[in-house]
Amino acid sequence: MTVAGVDGCKAGWIAVIRNDAGTKAQVFASFEVLLAAMPGDAVVVVDMPIGLPDFTTKGGRGPEMLVRPFLGQRQSSVFSIPSRAAVHAEAAEFTDLEVWYAAHRRSSEIAMQTSEPPRGVSIQAFGIFSKIREIDALMISRPELRNRVIESHPEVAFWRLNGGQAMSLPKKIKGRVNPDGMEERRVLLARVGHDRGFLDQTPPRGAAADDFLDACAMMLIAERHRRGETASFPSPPGRDSHGIPVAIWV
Repeated sequence: MTVAGVDGCKAGWIAVIRNDAGTKAQVFASFEVLLAAMPGDAVVVVDMPIGLPDFTTKGGRGPEMLVRPFLGQRQSSVFSIPSRAAVHAEAAEFTDLEVWYAAHRRSSEIAMQTSEPPRGVSIQAFGIFSKIREIDALMISRPELRNRVIESHPEVAFWRLNGGQAMSLPKKIKGRVNPDGMEERRVLLARVGHDRGFLDQTPPRGAAADDFLDACAMMLIAERHRRGETASFPSPPGRDSHGIPVAIWV
């Protein structure tokens, strides 16, 4: 039985994969290549929005609004996802920063037209739009993936793995890795299902240390999901206009 926890990273996607042979971390250039490298029944839990709204209201999709109260000071890590039209508005390659900022402005304009109250796109959210589009396209074209490729969120996963207690320290402070926050998460992950030596390894090339730990948490949620031990927010999951389930699972 294969399970995988996945997070986006600079080089594409980092997956922490566990099967009968053990646990490994690997970077893939695309999500489609990642899926092709695993058995057809592998459970994959990814830190990326799955299922997009046509129109948004205050607080974003239902899943974000439901999980934020669990996280206390960490709730700002759960940011709102704009409409599918805003996410897909600018799919071309960005040749320089000026083009990138112009694309961000255009996506924000569409987001404001498809939200009430009108809300633009944060720089943080815009930075992962290409990865959201990648998964969205697969979920639309391959409905068979919808039952085994599911969305989670690292801080909500840590909350669940920690017995319903949010992490007390941030992973990053002003964009820089916070060693104490990373260690808090390693200690938890070692307690609930990972070998400490595995957690202490240097992440694969193309992935940062926080990407690696987030993927480790996603993998533990994938194991629980295979055993039928996860809960969805909302429960049952909603559906977007393509019939894709919309929920954060932990």
